[in-house]
Amino acid sequence: MENSAAVIIGTGPVDEDELVRVARFEAPVSLSGDALEQITRGRAAVEAKIDDTRPHYGVSTGFGALAQRHIPRESRRHLQRSLIRSHAAGTGPEVEREVVRALMLLRLSTLATGHTGVRPETATAYASMLSAGIVPVVPEYGSLGCSGDLAPLAHCALALTGEGEVRDAEGRACDARTALAAAGIAPLELVEKEGLALINGTDGMLGMLVLALADLRSLLKSADIAAAMSVEGLLGTDAVFAADLQELRPQPGQAAAAANIAAVLAGSAIVASHRGPEDTRVQDAYSLRCAPAVAGGVRDTVAHAARVARQELAAAIDNPVVLADGRIESNGNFHGAPLAYVLDFLAIVAADLAGISERRTDRFLDPARSHGLPPFLADDPGVDSGYMIAQYTQAAIVSELKRLAVPASVDSIPSSAMQEDHVSMGWSAARKLRRSVDGLTRVLAIELLTAARGVQLRAPLRPAAATAAVVARLTERISPPGPDRFLAPDIEAAVEMVRSGVLVKAVEEEIGPLR
Repeated sequence: MENSAAVIIGTGPVDEDELVRVARFEAPVSLSGDALEQITRGRAAVEAKIDDTRPHYGVSTGFGALAQRHIPRESRRHLQRSLIRSHAAGTGPEVEREVVRALMLLRLSTLATGHTGVRPETATAYASMLSAGIVPVVPEYGSLGCSGDLAPLAHCALALTGEGEVRDAEGRACDARTALAAAGIAPLELVEKEGLALINGTDGMLGMLVLALADLRSLLKSADIAAAMSVEGLLGTDAVFAADLQELRPQPGQAAAAANIAAVLAGSAIVASHRGPEDTRVQDAYSLRCAPAVAGGVRDTVAHAARVARQELAAAIDNPVVLADGRIESNGNFHGAPLAYVLDFLAIVAADLAGISERRTDRFLDPARSHGLPPFLADDPGVDSGYMIAQYTQAAIVSELKRLAVPASVDSIPSSAMQEDHVSMGWSAARKLRRSVDGLTRVLAIELLTAARGVQLRAPLRPAAATAAVVARLTERISPPGPDRFLAPDIEAAVEMVRSGVLVKAVEEEIGPLR
C-alpha cells in the first residue's frame, strides 16, 4: 500500500507524513549516502577527542550528577553498556507499537545529522531494526521529559545490544538477541559517546505529538460534521454560519469550521422547513450557535502545535553535540518544555471540544429542548431507554478528559541529585494526550450516532446530502431506530468509523473536501 512505501532518512528532517507511515503503516527505512557521510564526519570528531586530556561529557566522563568523574579509556565501553542497562528502568504497561516506532525513527533522524557522534554501523543497525519490524518493549513510566526521554529510549538501545524484550514483525514477544538473529542483525557493542547519543532526545514526546496532530486533524472534520448534524436534527438555523458573520471575527479556525458546517447543511430540507417568520426562536443554544468558535479555537491551537512540531522535527537533539567545526559541546536542547506546553494545550482543547459535543447530545435526549423528538430518542419511551445511557458514557469520558486537561508541564520534579533540577514532564503530557484523543473520538462517535437518529426521526423531511451520506454509512453497520438493543456494539462501530475517517470520507465524496 502507498502508506508503507520506504522512507529514506537523509540529512534533513523527516516530515509528519513520513513519521506516520513508519509508525502506523510499518514502512521500512534506510539511510541515504549523504546521511552516512555526515555520520562518518561526526564520528571522526569524537574519535579525535578520545585521548584528549580535557574532559568531554559522555566520552570520557560519567553522566548526570556523576559528570565530574573521569573515566579511563579501558572502562569506556563498559560505561556505555552500563548507561543503557541502568537507564532502561521503565515500569508499567507496554507503550503502543506505533509510539515506539515513532520515537525510534526520530532518534535515527537525529543520528543521521552527524551531530551525535555515533558510528555509521550503529545508525544502520537502528534502521535495520525498524525495517525488520523489531519493536522493543517500552514500559510507560520512566521519562521526565528532560535529558530526553531517557528510559524509553534506553529500552530501545538495549534491544540494539541484544538485551531486553522485543516484539517481532508479527507482534510476538521474544528476547532481543533472538529477534536480531532472525533478522540477520548483529548485536552492537557500543563505544564512546554512543550510549548517550541513543537516549538523549525528545523523540517519544515528539512522536506522540505528531501522531496526535494527525488524529486531531481528522477529528476536527468529524466534529464539524457532528455539529452540523446536531443543528439539523435539533431544528437549528444555519444562518449563523454565514461567511460575512465570520469575517467580523478574523479567527482562521473559526472561519474554517463555520464553512464546513454550512457546507454539510447545504440543501437540507429539515433546516429549510422552519426557516421564516413562523419560527419564533430567535437564537439557538450556544452549543449549536457557537460550535465554530470552539472548533475553530481547537483548529488554531492544532496549527500552533504543528508549528512547534515542525521546528522540533528539524532539530538535532543530543547532549553533548558534535558541531560542524569538530567541537563537542554540552547544551540544554533536550529539555522538552516547548513540546510539553503544546501537548498540554492540545489536551485542554480536546476536553473542550468533547464538552460541547456532549452538550449537543444531551439536547437531543431532553423533550423540553429537542423540539418534538421522543424522550431519549426511544422507540417506546418508558419501555425503551433509547440513548439515555449513551449520554452517561459521554459524560463519564468528558469528565475524564477534564482531569487529563490538567497540565503536566507545570509539575517539574528534581532528579539526579539536583543536577537535573527542572524537568518538562513532556512524556507524561504526551501520554495523557493520547488518552484525550481516544476519549474525544468516542464522544464524537456518540454524538454522530445520536444526531443520525435524530435526523432519521425527522422523516419524511429529507436531510442534507452530506448528512444523508453519513446516515447511510452508519446504517451499513448499525440498525435504524427501533426498540432497544445491545448498544455497546453500535457505539464501538461508530468509534471505529470516526477513527478510520470513513464518515469524513463519505461527506467529502458527496460535497468535496472539508477545510
